[in-house]
Amino acid sequence: MVMSNEQPATSEKVVLVTGASSGIGAAIATGLAAEGHHVVAAARRTDRLAQLAPPEAGSLTTRQLDVADRAAVTAAVQEIRAEHGRLDVIVNNAGVMPLSRLDALHVDEWNRMIDVNVRGLLHGIAAALPVFREQGGGHVVTIASVGAHEVAPTAAVYCGTKHAAWAITEGLRLEADPSIRVTTVSPGWSSPSSPTPSPIRSPPKRCGLTERTPSLRTRSPPRCSTP
Repeated sequence: MVMSNEQPATSEKVVLVTGASSGIGAAIATGLAAEGHHVVAAARRTDRLAQLAPPEAGSLTTRQLDVADRAAVTAAVQEIRAEHGRLDVIVNNAGVMPLSRLDALHVDEWNRMIDVNVRGLLHGIAAALPVFREQGGGHVVTIASVGAHEVAPTAAVYCGTKHAAWAITEGLRLEADPSIRVTTVSPGWSSPSSPTPSPIRSPPKRCGLTERTPSLRTRSPPRCSTP
């Protein structure tokens, strides 16, 4: 993953990674810190954050954060900026994935997925964008999923939230000022026309959309036509 933007280059980036207590989030946080960046690894589970391996280069700090709490996300971004003078990248990785059939009616689980996977993403964007605009650049990264591109039984609500995450981030990419980079990453996703997975992928061709790697040069959304 390339962590850069169109403002004057610096070798070290200040990066906020949400959902960093395990899995993909932990790997991103420790990997970027090992590359020499300053990483703030944030998550609800502080006990697991404490187990993150210290980097050999760069630095890694941790903080408790529930992305469903908008005020907490805003405060985290502001505190990171106050401490380091800037925030270069926000990696919106936090997500939950309880699986069940829809007729099981696990409405509380549905609501939690919406709160974390969709509202949490929006809270991150809302907190970071004003900072990026003021400092003249930044990078919004959304970790989507195979579920952003296809649906499986028992995963309908989860896939719906990941479709939403892709759409929100794609909308931001189309709207954003050129100084702000926007990237969606769907780990493990490979389109039917691609023999190997690609780390950055838009959904398959639907309604006039063609697969492409995100580019800020696309300034207006594609139009869908009906037969």
